[in-house]
Amino acid sequence: GMEGKPVTIRTLDIGGDKLTGTIATDSPNPALGLRAVRLALKDRRLLDVQLAAMLRASAVGDVRILVPMIANVGELRAVRAALHQAARRLRRRGVALPETLPPLGAMIEIPGAALGADALAAEAEFFSIGTNDLIQYTLAIDRSDEQVAYLYNPLHPAVLRLIQFAVEAAQRARIPVNLCGEMAGDVRFTALLLGLGLRNLSMAPSNIGRVKDRVRTLDLRAATQRARAIMD
Repeated sequence: GMEGKPVTIRTLDIGGDKLTGTIATDSPNPALGLRAVRLALKDRRLLDVQLAAMLRASAVGDVRILVPMIANVGELRAVRAALHQAARRLRRRGVALPETLPPLGAMIEIPGAALGADALAAEAEFFSIGTNDLIQYTLAIDRSDEQVAYLYNPLHPAVLRLIQFAVEAAQRARIPVNLCGEMAGDVRFTALLLGLGLRNLSMAPSNIGRVKDRVRTLDLRAATQRARAIMD
């Protein structure tokens, strides 16, 4: 349906307060508990069926697989091992798969992942910087809590530094990096993000036109110099 354009599919990104049934847990802090890739690796039934579906889809289009809430290289390696196991099972059943498996990417949304991005870049085939959670975890605030929502600041120096770390690690490893979340779709930040080295932004469809217009009218060299001045 995408006529050859790449499609990025994220593995199940729920947990904590959204869990039901046999895997439900009473986590004292759902945002920091059993969720996303942690949940997927704990209950492989959830992960294996997703990976099998993504592999089947990769036979008819350009698919990339994105793993949320990665904190360390071991988690990414475990998902890659599960991906190869799923591929072997499908091939034994006679399911047609491409010779090269889909690239596996890491969501950079935990500060530790951004700070350790060089290690992750050696294992991942692309990065996606998830700004919504990255900001919340970095600044220790829940943006849905009106009492502290005023502290939600995409331009906080620590947030910008973590984005810079992740982008530069991806550039050193020569892997693609994109940025998603509300920050990507806000035209106030477009020049800064491009100045930091980003070339791929993921946003709500309603924001694409405005951001595209901003990209077309900005001076990239000036934006890069301005971003360097801001980071200095």
